[in-house]
Amino acid sequence: MELFLWTETILIELLLIGTFVALALRQLNLPYTVALVLVGLAVALPHSSEVNFAPELILSLALPPLVFEAARRINWDELRQNLIRVLVLALPGVILTTLIVGGILNLFTPLVWPMAFVFGALISTTDPFAVGPILRNMGVPKRLATLVDGENLLNNVTAIVLLNIVLTGMLTGQVQLLHSLAESIRVLVGGVAVGLVLGWLIYRLVKWAQDDLIETALTTLLAFGSYLLAERLHVSGVLAVVVAGLINGSLRPSGVLNGFWEYLVFLANSLIFLLIGLEVSVLALSNAWQSVLWAIFAVLVARALAVYGLNGLLQPMTERVPMSWLHAWNWSGLRGAIAVALVLSLPEEISEYRELMILMVFGIVLFSLLIQNATLQGLLRRLGLENKSPDQVEY
Repeated sequence: MELFLWTETILIELLLIGTFVALALRQLNLPYTVALVLVGLAVALPHSSEVNFAPELILSLALPPLVFEAARRINWDELRQNLIRVLVLALPGVILTTLIVGGILNLFTPLVWPMAFVFGALISTTDPFAVGPILRNMGVPKRLATLVDGENLLNNVTAIVLLNIVLTGMLTGQVQLLHSLAESIRVLVGGVAVGLVLGWLIYRLVKWAQDDLIETALTTLLAFGSYLLAERLHVSGVLAVVVAGLINGSLRPSGVLNGFWEYLVFLANSLIFLLIGLEVSVLALSNAWQSVLWAIFAVLVARALAVYGLNGLLQPMTERVPMSWLHAWNWSGLRGAIAVALVLSLPEEISEYRELMILMVFGIVLFSLLIQNATLQGLLRRLGLENKSPDQVEY
């Protein structure tokens, strides 16, 4: 009972801090996620006792709202028309990123081969929620927004499956390629099946009910329930949430529903970015500055090779993508809440390297939010991709 009350107290304190940060930002021109990272550093300064949450608790609380809301906002018909490019970046692209990041970090940081690949897999996840609003507000071409949103959403599925394979192989000392491939297919197909069944069921119930509050309750049950059921069946919970979100994205727009899901995303971001503040020591971060810089360099190199290289191979076979789009696509690969949640959820068996990987993820997220996020709008303007209608400007 005391453990439960202690956990609840910590969560309420984090929510309180996040709320006051949001209130303070009403007077400052600073993105909320950036402020959370900076406050997370400040929170880390006074804490003296180590705070540990169960890995399953972090993932089950944070992943469903972030992934479901991102999937809910994607138009399936537009995604289907660009699915080949999205899947190439979300499948081979994630594997390529994992190998490149793992190779560089093994050479230039203390991470040994297995741990370097673990880090490469978890940092392959890009933020499915941070970039979408920027692209929509800037009025970029709809196809470009679909490509970026679709890849940012689906690469999380691949990265999490790959991360589990690498972790399992490292902890058991056995890597059987054919068995891992068959297991991955089972996990992915099972996740799709759970998402399809529950997503279609909730979709029909919502269409029948025609009530905002019932729709809100049902979609909440769908997001968390599809994740939990899939994980109980040992299939991909993230993919189940993605599929369920895509199916229910075609529901009528509702101000109540949109506001509720924005609130849940606010809660998830607050929880994750402030939790990492309890894990990070500013002194340790400064001592590991070389590893952090190598991690940022590795992520940028891997991202560029994946976006430019794989899209270059696809240019003769599919509808061409302008080079200006590739520049925007490359710079849109922000790392955020999901990468943080994954590194915080790493098992204690790898405690020797866990702190270093948390520091490197924190450094990469800082770079994403303070540099990439801050310069993305300017880049889109310089590339001539801003295309707001007069009505949008007036609004």
